[in-house]
Amino acid sequence: MKNLILTLTLLSSCLLFSNCENKKETLAINQQPEPTMVATTDTKIQVALLLDTSSSMDGLIEQAKSRLWNIVNTLTTLKYEGKSPEIQIALYEYGNSGLSLQSNYIRQITPLTTDLDLISEQLFALRTNGGSEYCGAVIKEASDKLTWDDNQKSMKLVYIAGNEPFNQGGVNYKEAIADASKKDIFINTIFCGNAAEGIATFWKDGADVGKGKYFNIDYNAKVRYIVTPYDDQISQCNVRLNTTYIGYGSKGIEKKRSQEVQDANAQSISGANYAERSVSKSKEVYKNDSWDLVDKAKKDDKAIEKLKPEELPAELKNKSKEEIKTIVTQKAKERETIQKEMAELAKKRQEFIDNESKNTASQDDLGNAMASSIHSFAKAKGYKVVN
Repeated sequence: MKNLILTLTLLSSCLLFSNCENKKETLAINQQPEPTMVATTDTKIQVALLLDTSSSMDGLIEQAKSRLWNIVNTLTTLKYEGKSPEIQIALYEYGNSGLSLQSNYIRQITPLTTDLDLISEQLFALRTNGGSEYCGAVIKEASDKLTWDDNQKSMKLVYIAGNEPFNQGGVNYKEAIADASKKDIFINTIFCGNAAEGIATFWKDGADVGKGKYFNIDYNAKVRYIVTPYDDQISQCNVRLNTTYIGYGSKGIEKKRSQEVQDANAQSISGANYAERSVSKSKEVYKNDSWDLVDKAKKDDKAIEKLKPEELPAELKNKSKEEIKTIVTQKAKERETIQKEMAELAKKRQEFIDNESKNTASQDDLGNAMASSIHSFAKAKGYKVVN
């Protein structure tokens, strides 16, 4: 009997040892090094901005230019289960007589994209003209044509701004909004004028049907900024940050130049706005892997090996792959250091703004309308605000 017990014990130990070794092999296979890109959830925050560009809307366009980076920074404070969702923004114009009647005077300027410099570039290129504003038609267009995420945890928001009756045109706004609601898209309406007129002309009804928020704004008011002691330091960091970008491929030179142009556009509005953009550039949401080799290498650790000689920028043409890797790694470290410095300054900047805001009357503009509702929707969806 003792021999039998000893035999069974030895057999059991062998099987256990074998099972542990198999588990180690399985773990070794499954626990391969993860890509260096910072992990995000598979959730997305998708925002479509539909702007009336008829002849009376110059003030609205100016507010959109002025508030873009504030809106982006509001979105970047949102986390889902401790991780950053991907942020995509789309841009439409409607009501512009320079567009065709066949299109209902609507143009998709950008699809849903993570390319924030593109959004800025297109906003600064907008011009107003004439106008027949068909809200139902542009909502239907955005709902049908944009690639909306089907993840129930993702947040999908439409903001439509204008000043003509909401029920104009051949597309019934209630039907268009009902179709959007089936995709879990929330429709928010921003009337450019007084609240009572917006209610009388169905803008509030559009928001009610779309389970969104209704706002009215003074669209001709110049955006007020709170200047902080940290703006100049953040802006100086941004200049250093730009030196860490290495353009590659057919887009490299053009997009690096565009980055600088959008910096200048932001600065043309105000120093505070430039600081706001700089803060956005210090965050994970500002991704440029389509043209920047540093971001590309973070996303794909084989990126440098895959590069063709003709895709290299002039400064890397005569470098070996190993030399390029060393340069890219160094630039990545420099960028990380600068971004950490900017994050600390940005936190102090926001604290200063929050304290000053307590003594300042809130402004009814496009950015503030969007920011307040974004936080409201985020809370309902289970997102947390992490400044």
